[in-house]
Amino acid sequence: FIVWATLGVVLGGRFGYVVFYKADYFLAHPLEAFAVWQGGMSFHGGLLGVIFSIWLFSRLRNYSWIAIGDIVACTAPIGLCLGRIANFINGELYGRVTDSPLGMVFPGGGPLPRHPSQLYQAALEGLILFLILAWFASRPGAFERRGFLSGVFLVGYGVARPIAEFFREPDAHIGFLALGTTMGQLLSLPLFALGIWLIVTSRKNVSP
Repeated sequence: FIVWATLGVVLGGRFGYVVFYKADYFLAHPLEAFAVWQGGMSFHGGLLGVIFSIWLFSRLRNYSWIAIGDIVACTAPIGLCLGRIANFINGELYGRVTDSPLGMVFPGGGPLPRHPSQLYQAALEGLILFLILAWFASRPGAFERRGFLSGVFLVGYGVARPIAEFFREPDAHIGFLALGTTMGQLLSLPLFALGIWLIVTSRKNVSP
């Protein structure tokens, strides 16, 4: 399954970046959409890719896709945390200019200090969300309510990402959208809604 999930992350992440963030550019240069070595990935696209890979894997192996999704949801924050730490080490996806004592200068980010928003995301989307999921997973019957833990993950991410976006520099080629929102915030709204739906319907999906 790890191979399936990895393919889902890579292909979905690239697809999401192409569609959500630079659609006009790749419509003009379609072949560059396959140049993954040039960079450009989207978490939201990667998540869609993983969901599809879980569904396809489960269908071929006759497993419950939502049960596998609950297991993956509990471990996903670990990968998110490590990924954001890697972003910080690489000096990419940095935050907005700030006079906060936490600010630091990033290569390519100009001479002014910026929020280390990658670390904020590592804490919110990674460590804190992992601890929340670990607590829920430890409760009796948590995995019997199929879809519940997946819902908690989506709701948690749907809250954590928009908060972190207030400190993160928006993508230069997109900037701010309506009402000062960012693409990351808008894409998190459907995840939050889907998470609520999974939590509510999990009461009806109790495994025997």
